[in-house]
Amino acid sequence: MPTLRLALAQVNPTVGDLAGNAATVRRTSRTAASAGAQVVAFPEMMLTGYPVEDLVFRKSFVTASQAALRQLAADLDSDGLGDLPVLLGYLDSDEFGETADGGTTQHDQASTGAGPTRTRGPRNALAVLHRGAVVATYFKHHLPNYGVFDEDRYFLPGDTLTVVRLGGVDVGLTICEDLWQAGGPFAVARQAGVGLVVNINGSPYERNKDDVRLPLVRRRAAEAGATVAYVNMVGGQDELVFDGDSMVVAADGTLLARAPQFVEHLLVHDLELPAADADAPTADRTSAASTGAATGSGTAGEVVTAVETADEVLAGNRYAEDGGRTTMRIARVMVGDPLPAPAGPAAEAGIAERIVDEAEVWSALVLGLRDYVNKNGFPSVILGLSGGIDSAVVAAIAVDALGPDRVVGVSLPSQHSSGHSRDDAADLAKRTGLDLRSEPIQPMVDAFLSHMSLSGLTVENLQARVRGVVLMALSNQEGHLVLTTGNKSELAVGYSTLYGDSVGGFNPIKDVWKSLVWRLAKWRNADAVTRGEQPPIPENSIQKPPSAELSPGQLDSDSLPDYSVLDPILVGYVDEDQGREDLIASGHDPEMLDRVLRMVDTAEYKRRQAAPGPKISIKAFGRDRRLPITNRWRERGGIG
Repeated sequence: MPTLRLALAQVNPTVGDLAGNAATVRRTSRTAASAGAQVVAFPEMMLTGYPVEDLVFRKSFVTASQAALRQLAADLDSDGLGDLPVLLGYLDSDEFGETADGGTTQHDQASTGAGPTRTRGPRNALAVLHRGAVVATYFKHHLPNYGVFDEDRYFLPGDTLTVVRLGGVDVGLTICEDLWQAGGPFAVARQAGVGLVVNINGSPYERNKDDVRLPLVRRRAAEAGATVAYVNMVGGQDELVFDGDSMVVAADGTLLARAPQFVEHLLVHDLELPAADADAPTADRTSAASTGAATGSGTAGEVVTAVETADEVLAGNRYAEDGGRTTMRIARVMVGDPLPAPAGPAAEAGIAERIVDEAEVWSALVLGLRDYVNKNGFPSVILGLSGGIDSAVVAAIAVDALGPDRVVGVSLPSQHSSGHSRDDAADLAKRTGLDLRSEPIQPMVDAFLSHMSLSGLTVENLQARVRGVVLMALSNQEGHLVLTTGNKSELAVGYSTLYGDSVGGFNPIKDVWKSLVWRLAKWRNADAVTRGEQPPIPENSIQKPPSAELSPGQLDSDSLPDYSVLDPILVGYVDEDQGREDLIASGHDPEMLDRVLRMVDTAEYKRRQAAPGPKISIKAFGRDRRLPITNRWRERGGIG
C-alpha cells in the first residue's frame, strides 16, 4: 500500500485579507514541506476568510479571490514548493466569466430527474495548486441553511466530486457541510473507489461540538469506505469562534491523529492507503491547466462519469432519511508524478488530549475576544469594574486574551456602591495586573438631578447611563474598545439599561448563562492554582449575591427569580425552542414561567441593539435566534 505523508494546516485566516491569508499558506506550506509532507490541506475559504457574507455579491471581491488564487499558485512555485500539492478553500464564481482554473463552465448544478440545468453564480470552492497552476477544483455540494449559516443565500451547489490522484492514491475532495449530511459526495466517494477523502472546514465552535465531530467523521469514513482527513480553521470572526480540532480517521473508524483545539497547529501524519485502481481513467490536469487549456468538468484535463446518490434532506438542525436522489458526476484528475515513500522515520501526529467543558468555553471566549480586538486594530480594551462576578470574569478573559497592559478597568462608584464592591475591584486589578482607574459618578448624577425631576427606576437607569457615558468618553479619548459585561440570562430577560450598562463594542459573555459564569470563574481560579499561579478572580466576587447596586440594598433577586430557577427556563425557551406546555411538562411553575417568558418576549428590542459576542451555545442571540421585534404572539396563545 502506498504511504502518503499528509499535512493538515489548522490556521487562522482573516476575512478579506487575501494577501495576509496567502502569506499564511506560503509560510505554512514551507513548514509542511520541511516536514516531508507530500500534500497539505488548508481550511474552507482559506484565501478569503470565512464567512464572507455579502462580500460574495461584490464582483470586485470575487475576481480578487480568483486572481489571488492564481497568483498564490505561481508564488508557491517560485518559493520552490511547486511539487507540493496544496489544497485550500477560496471564493469562485462562473457568473462573471472564467472560474479560477481558467474555465467558463466549471461545474453545473444538476436538477433531480429531468437532467442537468445550467446556472451561474458564486461557489464555495476548493482548489488544488501544483507546479504553478490551479490543477483541480471542487464546488461544495451540501450548502447549510440553518443556525448561523446562510449558504443557500450566497452559493450555488456543485454536482461533481473531484477525485485527484496523488502519489498513487485517489483522493476525494469535499467541503465542510458535505461531511454533516449523509449521501452526496461521501457516498459517491465510495463508488469512485477513493482511498482518502479530504474535508476542509470552517466549522464554528459550540459547546460539546467536539464530542459530535469524531462520531460524525467515523460515520462518513464508513460511508465512503475510506480514510477521512478533516481540517478545520481556528480563530475568531465577529461572533463566530473556530476551534480547530482537525483529525484523521481510518475507514474502520480508528482515530489516527487529532489536533488540539483553539490553537494553530500543523498536523503531519503518514497514512498507508490503498493504491488507486490502475484501470480507472484519469487525465493529467497539470499540463492542461498550466497552458490554460483546462476549462472544467467534461472538458480538457478531466475524465468525467455520472452516478446517482441519495442525499439526505436537511430539516432544521436534523436530517431526514427520505431525501431525494441526486445525480453527481465524478471528475478524475492526475496531479503530479508517482511519489516515493516518505523519507526518514514515520510521521506520527498523535492524538491531542481533550479538555474539560469549562476550559473549552473559556478558550473560546479568550480567542474570540483576542481576534476581534486584534483583527479590527484596537490597541486595548476598557470596561467598568463593579466588583461583581460578571465584570470580574470579563476582565479575567480580557487579561488572558490581551495581557494586562492592554486592559483598563474603571471603578465607577455611586452613593449606592458598597465598600466591598470597590475593594473587590481593586483586588481583581491587583491579581491580574490590569490598569485600574476610579471615576466616581455621583457628582455627574447629581448634576442631572439638579436640572431634572426624576425618581425611582429612572434614577437607577440614569446611574447606569452615566457610567456608559464615562466609558465611551474614555474610549473616544484614548482609543480603547469598550467591553460590555451582561450575561446571556440578563440579555434574555432584558435586565439591563439600554445605553447604560449595555454600551460597548463587544461582549465576551453575551452567550454565557449566569450559572455558567459562576462555573467559569471557579474553574479559572482552580486552573490557576493547579498551575501554581494566583487565582485572578476574588473569592468574594464569586460568593456574594449579585447586585446592580443602583438603589439601597438592591439584589438581582428583587427583580428576577433565582438563577438556579431562571436559567433552566431560559435554556428550554431560548436554546431549545420549547413552548409553554413543554416547559410546564418539564416541571416549571406555570406562574413563574409566564412571568419569565413575557420578560424574554418583550426584550427583543434591547437584544437587537446589543454588542456582538462569541457564540458558544447551540443558539446564540443575534445570528442564531432571529425573532421579530414587533410581535404580539405570546406562549399563552394568540394575541397578547
